[in-house]
Amino acid sequence: MKNRWSDLEAAEFVRRYAPHHGEPLALRTYTSRLLGADKGLVLHGGGNTSVKGTARTLLGEEIPVIFVKASGWDLATIEPAGHAALELAPLRPLLGLDHLDAETMVQAIRVRRLDPDAPTPSIEALLHVFLPHAFIDHTHADAILALTNQSNGAHLVQEALGDRVIILPYIHPGFDLAKAAAQAQAAAPEAVGMVLMHHGLITWGKTARQAYETTIDLVSRAENYLARHARAPKALRRVTALASARERYLEAAPLLRGRLAIPTGEADHPFQRFILLPVISRETLNLVDSEQGRELAITPPLTTDHLIRTKPLPLWIDDIEAIPAAIAGYQESYRERFDRLADLEDRPTPFDPTPRLIFMPGIGAICVGTTHADAEITRDILLQTLTVKNQIAAMGGSYQGLEDPELFAMEYFPLQVKKLKNLHEAPLARQVALVTGAAGAIGSGICRELLAQGCHVAAADLPGEALHSLAEELNHHFPGQLLPVAMDVTAPEAVSAGFAAIVERWGGVDLVIPNAGLAHVAALDELKLATFQKLQKVNVDGTLLVLAEAARIFKRQATGGDVVLISTKNVFAPGARFGAYSATKAAAHQLARIAALELAEYGVRVNMVAPDGVFADGARASGLWAEVGPDRMKARGLDADGLQEYYRNRNLLKARITARHVGKAVLFFATRQTPTTGATLPVDGGLPDATPR
Repeated sequence: MKNRWSDLEAAEFVRRYAPHHGEPLALRTYTSRLLGADKGLVLHGGGNTSVKGTARTLLGEEIPVIFVKASGWDLATIEPAGHAALELAPLRPLLGLDHLDAETMVQAIRVRRLDPDAPTPSIEALLHVFLPHAFIDHTHADAILALTNQSNGAHLVQEALGDRVIILPYIHPGFDLAKAAAQAQAAAPEAVGMVLMHHGLITWGKTARQAYETTIDLVSRAENYLARHARAPKALRRVTALASARERYLEAAPLLRGRLAIPTGEADHPFQRFILLPVISRETLNLVDSEQGRELAITPPLTTDHLIRTKPLPLWIDDIEAIPAAIAGYQESYRERFDRLADLEDRPTPFDPTPRLIFMPGIGAICVGTTHADAEITRDILLQTLTVKNQIAAMGGSYQGLEDPELFAMEYFPLQVKKLKNLHEAPLARQVALVTGAAGAIGSGICRELLAQGCHVAAADLPGEALHSLAEELNHHFPGQLLPVAMDVTAPEAVSAGFAAIVERWGGVDLVIPNAGLAHVAALDELKLATFQKLQKVNVDGTLLVLAEAARIFKRQATGGDVVLISTKNVFAPGARFGAYSATKAAAHQLARIAALELAEYGVRVNMVAPDGVFADGARASGLWAEVGPDRMKARGLDADGLQEYYRNRNLLKARITARHVGKAVLFFATRQTPTTGATLPVDGGLPDATPR
């Protein structure tokens, strides 16, 4: 374990934060970030740190306080405000109580905040209050958990870390743990740290550096102990190539994603979907393909902090054909477990029964989340878990997690449940969309509107600067939600590869927006057949290929879906010299109407949006208008601004049609505001001649 302390960095934190927050909290912030930067110590909001000091009241009285990491803050990026200040004197006497329930404990802590608007401190705040030391670090170090999560874990910890480390059996987080820790420390005042079985490591010190370096020292000792006792790895049952595993996953993912979806009973939103994230690596394949793979994989989490991300157990699926039965069995088992363990008098609302972590031989592991970011957290926990389990296996040890009642008590711990209830879910957070022609004006506007509603968007277009710049722009504002896909919609193999990239990234697709298109201006007697065929290849063939590939995935997922074709007012009111564009877009429009007929039985709705001219999306000019604009300007004797004004004035509402308007129309169908399929929504400000009929 690397000691990351730097005198220069520490001095910079003091310079930056001490003038407003004091030197102790400045250094507390620094070492908290050092801990959070190492995934071998804490992950995604895990761990807790504190520092005791003083603060001045409004009356000028200096009182003892403790700054404790607040719930919701991540140690890796924490600011001084992330440590809530609490009055220390009124909290210390709580140690004399025999019992304190969780809700009362939280209230007792909250009322002692110096700033009533400060975030709620961690549920382990009293542990930091009751221990007498100035600086306290609490981490979930891999190497420590590799020792504690074995059948003879306490003996291994003692042997690895020595007699100056206190060992506590697992105690449910909260008042009981805080009191037990304080009593154990008082009985061993020379101890330098404390190991909580199945939970983690606590260290302390007079200074931030001392507490941090004690953590590094103890974790390093644990790592050295594990290395000294490692043996040769066991032989694999089979060896799967990474490329083969990927091909199997592409076949399995839509079926897997469809069966994981939870029926809601609602006609417009019949399923609650999930986002999948595969972990196809040599490490995961070595686990699932080994003789002891199932035994190692299907075990409780390393620490109860992981429960809200992983559920008590992962799911093991032997092969693709077993997916439906395996998922149904897991869900039924989860429901039965809830009925068996839930308190009849104070019965909580059960969580959904869908697994969050799946292992499949020949494929690897699949993480399940409500969003990609959510699945990424599960992936990081998985990788940490694999590291620990491999260390245990290398020692020849036997993994031992907590018993089911203890897991259930923490899974449905009211304070943990409250965290989940406070998480806001955007309307399209569980959805995956494909937008073709995404780098154009209309396409980028659609992408932006979908992303703002939480959707995961695959932005497809020809490779090049336009797609690259779009990805850079949108990834900056919506990190993790955008996947740029280089796709030529006229090439069957490119369309298949594009959909495969989406399946590999998110597990499937729910919303498909065929938007790619070309335009050309020429009278019929001037129109060259090759030019017409070029437009036909993009506008008609491209639409057909995208619809066909989407239909195959929709059918395999069996959870419905939506298609929103970007049509045009020219389908209903074609213009002179627009023969190639109007005819090929009309053909694409008709294909979408056929798709509405064919896919309705699978729960897929197909609708069309027919905009009038959209000249740009911000600085992103329309490629279509770059092609046809000069002719339209020449025909009407207008410049570029005049042409846009002409189009605005010709509609009833005198509205300038924007890419955002088209995106909003797509959202109307994507969010299923009405039970509609086969319909066309004009976005043209009112053009009587173009009214669908």
